[in-house]
Amino acid sequence: MSHTLADFAANRLDGTPQALSDYAGKVVLIVNVASQCGSTPQYEGLEALYRQFRDQGLVVLGFPCNQFGEQEPGSSEEIARFCAVNFGVSFPLFERIEVNGEGTHPLYAWLKASAPGLLGSEAIKWNFTKFLLDRNGRVVERFASTTEPAEIAPAIARLL
Repeated sequence: MSHTLADFAANRLDGTPQALSDYAGKVVLIVNVASQCGSTPQYEGLEALYRQFRDQGLVVLGFPCNQFGEQEPGSSEEIARFCAVNFGVSFPLFERIEVNGEGTHPLYAWLKASAPGLLGSEAIKWNFTKFLLDRNGRVVERFASTTEPAEIAPAIARLL
């Protein structure tokens, strides 16, 4: 069965259930994030993308994950405070999830199967791996954790 983003749900950082169908018709950038990672400054670039393109239909969705070097150990409240204070994050953030292994969130199982990484590997290699989805909720491209958010701007602009 073919899925789209609309087939999934996740809990926001405050625990509120969020149907991802609420983002139907938007270009969506989904990122597994962490607060204590060498890539954490990418929050700034993700927020910049969101502010640059949100009025044209982009939404960035951040999914904290503690599976890589335990770099996201905080509570939901600590994550929210860190992101707001240090990076002015205004895009939606969700409860901490797993992106690999038996506990993989269903959204990430679908994302990984839809856009495998290097050499066909589905596993997420590190924090800040990014998935770009079109307005129909289908995965268009996967970007490595080392890809800076600004480098994704042209791909986003093409979809808007």
